[in-house]
Amino acid sequence: MHQKATENQKHIQNYLSAFCFGDIYTRGGLDLKTRELLTLCILSALGGCESQVKSHVYGNLNVGNDKNTLLEAVTQCLPYMGFPRTLNGLSAINEVVPENK
Repeated sequence: MHQKATENQKHIQNYLSAFCFGDIYTRGGLDLKTRELLTLCILSALGGCESQVKSHVYGNLNVGNDKNTLLEAVTQCLPYMGFPRTLNGLSAINEVVPENK
């Protein structure tokens, strides 16, 4: 997203990178796989963040979480985030990692 941002919007991407990936992701206490999994679930729960959810599906795959782990995590969050947002999260997961037929 940073590379695609227009010059008058790069500052927002800089803030995002510095805060989320500089200050938050570099903290101790949780490993990167857990951080990515939490981020996926929280973005799914927020709703309206489908492009970010898809980005974090890729992020999860890159840190070693597989599709089944993502599905289990979203399922665990179902009672808290509701069916519509759970289904949106599943849709993003399935779009990035289609089911084998």
